[in-house]
Amino acid sequence: MSAEAADREAVSGSRPCTPPQASWFEFLLDPSLLEQHLQGPHPDPSPVQLIVQFLEQASKPSVNEQNQVQPPADNRRNRTLKLMALKVAAHLTWDLKVLEKGLTIPVLNMLLNELLCASRVPPGVKHVDLDLSTLPPTTAMAMLIYNRWAIRTIVLSSFPEKQTKPGPHHVLCCDLVQQEKELTENILSVLREQATDSIMVLEGALNIKKDFYVHTLRTLDLLAADPSTANGETESSTAGLRISADHLHCQVHYDLGGIYFQQGCSDPSVYEKAREHFRKLDSSPSLCCVDEQRLAGYWSACKTLTGASDPSESQHTPYGQISCFMRNHDYGILLYIPLIYVCLCVLNDRDRALEEVCHKLCVCNAVRDALEGGVLSVSFHQLLLKPSKNTISFLLEVCTRSVDKEHRSETNKRKMALFIKTVCNRLEDVSLAFMVSSHKLFMELLQDEEKKILMEQMRKSSATVNLSAKPLPSFYDIPASASVNISQLEQQLILSLDPRHIQQILIELHGMAERPFWRVNSKWEVPVDYVNVILAIKDNLTRDLVYILMAKGLHCISIKDFAHARQLFTACLELVTEFSPKLRQVMLNELLLMEVRGHEAGAAEGNMERPPPDLVSRVRGYLEMRIHDLPLRQLVGEECVVFMLNWRENEYLTLQVPQSLVNNNPYIKLGQLIASTCKELPGPKESRRTAKELWEVVVQICSVSSQHKRSSDGRVSLLKQRESSMGILPRVVESVDVEAVVVTLKELVNYALSLNPNNQLWLCTQADIYFVTNQYSAAMHYYLQAGTVCSDYFTKPVPPDVYNDQVLKRMIKCCSLLNCHTQVAVLCQFLREVDYMTAFKALQEQNSHDSMDSFYDYIWDVTILEYLTCILFKEDSISDQHKAIKAIGQTELNSSNPEEVLQLAAQKRKKKFLQALAKLYF
Repeated sequence: MSAEAADREAVSGSRPCTPPQASWFEFLLDPSLLEQHLQGPHPDPSPVQLIVQFLEQASKPSVNEQNQVQPPADNRRNRTLKLMALKVAAHLTWDLKVLEKGLTIPVLNMLLNELLCASRVPPGVKHVDLDLSTLPPTTAMAMLIYNRWAIRTIVLSSFPEKQTKPGPHHVLCCDLVQQEKELTENILSVLREQATDSIMVLEGALNIKKDFYVHTLRTLDLLAADPSTANGETESSTAGLRISADHLHCQVHYDLGGIYFQQGCSDPSVYEKAREHFRKLDSSPSLCCVDEQRLAGYWSACKTLTGASDPSESQHTPYGQISCFMRNHDYGILLYIPLIYVCLCVLNDRDRALEEVCHKLCVCNAVRDALEGGVLSVSFHQLLLKPSKNTISFLLEVCTRSVDKEHRSETNKRKMALFIKTVCNRLEDVSLAFMVSSHKLFMELLQDEEKKILMEQMRKSSATVNLSAKPLPSFYDIPASASVNISQLEQQLILSLDPRHIQQILIELHGMAERPFWRVNSKWEVPVDYVNVILAIKDNLTRDLVYILMAKGLHCISIKDFAHARQLFTACLELVTEFSPKLRQVMLNELLLMEVRGHEAGAAEGNMERPPPDLVSRVRGYLEMRIHDLPLRQLVGEECVVFMLNWRENEYLTLQVPQSLVNNNPYIKLGQLIASTCKELPGPKESRRTAKELWEVVVQICSVSSQHKRSSDGRVSLLKQRESSMGILPRVVESVDVEAVVVTLKELVNYALSLNPNNQLWLCTQADIYFVTNQYSAAMHYYLQAGTVCSDYFTKPVPPDVYNDQVLKRMIKCCSLLNCHTQVAVLCQFLREVDYMTAFKALQEQNSHDSMDSFYDYIWDVTILEYLTCILFKEDSISDQHKAIKAIGQTELNSSNPEEVLQLAAQKRKKKFLQALAKLYF
């Protein structure tokens, strides 16, 4: 939500609301707001969101007139944005766990490369070739952060990911997803190639016993203020946040243990190195900095894989007894068990009784028998009479692994399908049967007719069974799916877009632990207007389900996956209808917004079919809705008005919309003014009154008061709350916020040029924006491009309404400030009345950055040529004198020539000069 939109909502709304979300450019306009924002109790946007926004804006490429993508400019704006991203990461104390959770690999790679640059890490030199002990503390720490992230990313990327099947959403977002996937793979490829170097860097850090220091907001501010001075201070032993050697060594041991464990898959001898690093963490005083649960798993696995377990200790566990059987060749019950299934049991350290291990061995044997075409044992049938939930979960895990890794043929898949059918039929507990039927293997391996018959049988059985002690809405009448542990379920919850699957997972999770699972993914966000209403739901499961369905639906809309968004929102609507009329209306509003955006997305792709009358009617209904005490997201109202404008519903906005809405809703008022202006624009005079009123409103929107009142979160708003007879903003203007106008206009013109890159008016406006923001080379680029598109690359005269005196004077100013003084003198001839004073002054300049004599041939005004010749004779420049004399001696410039000849000579030189400038600035 932009700051302008937030302030407009504050002007129009009478109900209390949470502080509006800050926009990235507010921090760009006033960097001092950043630290204040970050120190708030619940900053919105969150720190990781700000990092993404800052780096996204700093890395936006530009496009030239050939539609070629150019790299982002290295200018003050982009450097400031990158610095602010680093400051946010410094606020998070460079916590890789937090950064990895909230940022994608490409974004985090960009952030850490900026850290290396800011920390003066020598570019082009391998990190392994640098001696950490001789580097400044902040420089050394930046290298360690980067190399720790590199090997952590390699380890994390080796974990299996769920592969999504192609669906409708791939048609809309395939390119974007594929681009990000390719970029991620490229980065991972580089990190893997450099893995050995990264490991050596971190191993070297373990030999350094002194404390380290990492950049803070203060040291980064010093770097921005005065790089030369700040570099000396950041090199001292006291600058930045102190990181104790023990704390850093603990993190490095953990990360090195992880990478060695991952490499052990291809080289088992490396497990010894992993075990040694994990062993050194036992006595570490800084153990809190690592994931202790995962460390325990690593340690247990390393001891098993290296044979370093304590025999006396292992005899007291079921896994130790199995290991003992194998070491003593007393295979007994292990005789028929494939090694992979024994390992599943041995490495599963959640069991506490030998009986359960035996049940798992029985399951493994049954799966093997099924795949080999054997008869299922009596013991397995007895086990199915009254199995535990964990036993069924383990059975499904073994089935999944056997199909995925060992038995890929269609014959074995069919055998597995028959085995699953047998299990479903044998299970008397209907809830356990539903666990099997909701598993992905059931969905993928069984034919539709088989699934239909089995589901019908289970429904008949469940009619006499009470599956839940408490009454729940119909949406809950689906039991939970099988899983191995909470973390795997949470991963499924993050990936799933199926509403019923999401509900099943949540039921399972709430059966394991009672905590707010809507916080599993920090990227799940719902509008602040709805948060309080959703979190006020008393039933924890219902609260989690509503929050997650809405958050996932909003994410799908953002990536234009409208098919999944519709499924998620519809399911959420069905759920909330049972208990909350308020949330029901909220979901109807969000469904409307989804339909509006879906239609607009289709139009952007070339489908110009008008929206159906039903959709237009629903938009009108929303705009005219009068419901008190209902959380309304202002974005819905804004986009509804824009929708009506885009599809030329001007009659409704100008004549049919109730006047009370116009008076009370500023967006409808603004939409009415735009519609009226568009409707009456063809007329000669009738449109002037409406256009003038619209202009006054736009000026007021971009106006600032001399008294900058702060909002509740401490930010200075771009739009102020003041009295207004129009119901939008006041008529009294103190001044105009030029920076706000520039930011808004720049975004508008960029979008306009993306639609029509050859519109000379928009090109000139883009040039004007660069001119007022002191980017004179870019301004010249667009001024020349505007002339190019309307003169066929200057083969024809540029129309005077494009290169009028105002534009030409700005071009002259640009050239002057770029120290291209000869270009200034030539351009002075283009004015309606030649500006001799400026031309003479320019020719006197000694510090000219253009190739002066190469432009003499483009001067056609004899007076300027005579003055130039005089100056060159005074300077005693022989070669330049000859060029000036040659230029002035051309017969076509003789003042006695007819006017037509003189005009032709001028036009010829104008064309060649502008073409030469285009080559310089394009």
